[in-house]
Amino acid sequence: MSSKQLRKPFVLLCIVGLLAACSSPSPTPAATTAATEAPAAPAMTEIILATTTSTQDSGLLDVLLPVFEQQTGYTVKMVAVGTGAALTMGEEGNADVLLVHAPASEVEFMDAGYGSERYLVMHNDFVIVGPANDPAGIKGLPTAVEALTKIDAAGATFVSRGDDSGTNKMELSLWSTAGITPEGEWYLQSGQGMGDTLNITSEKAAYTLTDRATYLAHQDTLDLSILVEGDPALLNVYHVIVVNPERWPNINLAGAQAFAQFMIADATQQLIGQFGVDKYGQALFFPDADKTDADLGL
Repeated sequence: MSSKQLRKPFVLLCIVGLLAACSSPSPTPAATTAATEAPAAPAMTEIILATTTSTQDSGLLDVLLPVFEQQTGYTVKMVAVGTGAALTMGEEGNADVLLVHAPASEVEFMDAGYGSERYLVMHNDFVIVGPANDPAGIKGLPTAVEALTKIDAAGATFVSRGDDSGTNKMELSLWSTAGITPEGEWYLQSGQGMGDTLNITSEKAAYTLTDRATYLAHQDTLDLSILVEGDPALLNVYHVIVVNPERWPNINLAGAQAFAQFMIADATQQLIGQFGVDKYGQALFFPDADKTDADLGL
């Protein structure tokens, strides 16, 4: 075959290609704009959230985390532990962001330079629960310290989380205020989260200190009643903390900051304030992003 014979099909193919190109629609302005304005995916897509068992056991994070992930493109690896363990994870650079409820320990964490940002998120309260027959006679007492004093005097079984959680820290602070060192056969330490500790307390017809949200979320499976509530000393306050990148440069700072800002955003605060109302007839948490620690007496 001659070179002239080879060239003819090639020329025909080129003409067909040019005609096809001319007839193809050019990108519409809308398509071009959409491609330009599409948000870039986060460079690091996963963040590690160290939080308390109460935010998990209450079901609050089951509502909030999918919203955050959908809005931002991040995925959240949640580690639910006691506040003490969560703070330790932050100190060791094993978490990007914390959601915790032990203000005094949080201040120490920040003062030591382990956190770079800390925001007030919400509060609820602690209550003392126990069997309906109330062998220690604490029902209706105005303060938790009076209730613990009577429990100690009666030798009634008390189940402590014993896990350095925010709840455990509060409990130990109350015993200290009462001037009591809790020990002996009547004082049990579960070493478990709040949900499991409530189950143990119910099985043993004992008393325990719990956050109201976790109790309400589990009350249908428990043989326990709220016996002491309303003491101002039982306020339970939550903050979100971004781990300090100056100490741990490899943390997902952008993701941690995105989560912190999400938790204090107006829309999220509304979700927090509404959580539990439809099921329990009352909110399980109260949004506080528009307040200061001083407003809550901290």
